[in-house]
Amino acid sequence: QGQLVESGGGSVQAGGSLRLSCKASGYTLSSYPMGWFRQAPEKAREGVAAISSGGGVTAYADSVRGRFTISQDNAKNTLYLQMASLRPEDTAMYYCAADLSGRRWSGLSAGYYRHWGQGTQVTVSS
Repeated sequence: QGQLVESGGGSVQAGGSLRLSCKASGYTLSSYPMGWFRQAPEKAREGVAAISSGGGVTAYADSVRGRFTISQDNAKNTLYLQMASLRPEDTAMYYCAADLSGRRWSGLSAGYYRHWGQGTQVTVSS
C-alpha cells in the first residue's frame, strides 16, 4: 500500500520556523487528499492542514491559519508543512496522512485518513 515518511522536525525557539516533509512511496501523493495532524501529550489528535487531491483546495485549523502553509511537490512526491511564527503550544508529534478511499477532499477530520506516517517531533521553547 505504500509508505509515508515524515522528516524535518526539531527543536526551535518561539518565533522560529520549520519545514516538515512527508515523502510518499508506492503511490502518487497528489492523487489523494492529504493532511497534517499533530498530537501533544495527553491531548487528542488535531487536524492542522489539509490539501485536496490535485492540490486545488487547502484548509487550516484556526490555531495555525496565517502561520502554516501546506504544499506539495509532485516531482518529488512529497508533501510539506511550512511552519512560521512557532509558539510553545505548537509543540507536538506531527503526522502526515493520506485518504486512499477515492474521495477528492477529506478536510481536517482524522477519521477519513487511514494511511499514516510514523511522525516527527516538533518542540517549541519559549
